[in-house]
Amino acid sequence: MQKKLKQLLGRTEFYVFLIIVAVGLVIQFRSGKFFTGNNFVDIASAMIVPGIFAVGIFMVLVSGGMDVSFPALASLSAYATTKLLLDMGYEGSVLLPLLIAAVIGGLLGAFNGFFIGYLNLTPMIITLGASSVFKGFMQGALNSKQLAVIPAGMKRFGTTYLLETSNSLNQTSKLSVAFLVLVAVVILIWFLMNKTYFGRGIYAIGGNPAAAKAAGFNVKRTKFLTYTIVGVIASIAGIIRVCMMQQCHPTNMLGMEMNIIAGVVLGGTAITGGAGTMTGCILGTLLIVLVENSMILLGIPTTWKSVFTGALIVIGTGVSALQVLRANRAADKAKARKFRKEGANV
Repeated sequence: MQKKLKQLLGRTEFYVFLIIVAVGLVIQFRSGKFFTGNNFVDIASAMIVPGIFAVGIFMVLVSGGMDVSFPALASLSAYATTKLLLDMGYEGSVLLPLLIAAVIGGLLGAFNGFFIGYLNLTPMIITLGASSVFKGFMQGALNSKQLAVIPAGMKRFGTTYLLETSNSLNQTSKLSVAFLVLVAVVILIWFLMNKTYFGRGIYAIGGNPAAAKAAGFNVKRTKFLTYTIVGVIASIAGIIRVCMMQQCHPTNMLGMEMNIIAGVVLGGTAITGGAGTMTGCILGTLLIVLVENSMILLGIPTTWKSVFTGALIVIGTGVSALQVLRANRAADKAKARKFRKEGANV
């Protein structure tokens, strides 16, 4: 029992969960509206797109990489798909838009993966450049502009709800069926990361690429596939965003990268790679979403949103750095004990 308690107290996810509970209690004390069905539904709805994005970034960070291009990638794939289907007069289900966007997103992700995986270039620089390329292509080649109308199938999907709640003031909150997509993506990537050889390779490469290569993992191919999968995930999030908003705006997803990365790092994923859990990823993202969506309930002006988000980014990065420092110190102590033991034997 004591061992399990010690393990629990040593996990970042536990403390993030406590912070979420504390924030919820503060909001409830100030407004009396946190522990309500409407608020829970609103938070769940607000989690859908950031949560899907976070799953992709979780994979990248665990692999020891970085991706700041995913909002631009999602915007380009979602806009290109929506415009194409509008021009075709498509009125079928949302499955075809998701498929087309996933293919486009996979190709764009492979663009990042080729330079990072096979040419071994710096992930931050490549994805920063790719972000500009994607935005430039969307604005230049596609002459992007807001699409006030979207295909009928996408519109139906965005207005289909799992449940609807209302309060004493007859204010309603609706949870989109797209929440099931978030659940499916989380389960699929959790299985991939924890139950497959490919997932173990991602963790190994993030921890030590040289050791992973010596253990038989194909480092270049694993990185390439990781960024390709992230491209697919981001494009799916982009289409869902369009469906939920009932319009396609080419720039409204740009700038989300820091909040998403901050949430994943807050959840305990090491920014240097090799460590992290899906539970922490979702809890960290939930904390960011909770803070962003509950400022009105706390009576805090929305102009302070950037301040709080920035503080969470700094805290998340600091926690990650402390984790790495603690792990390095533990490794150094283990090596020192080993050397002393070997010296004593001699």
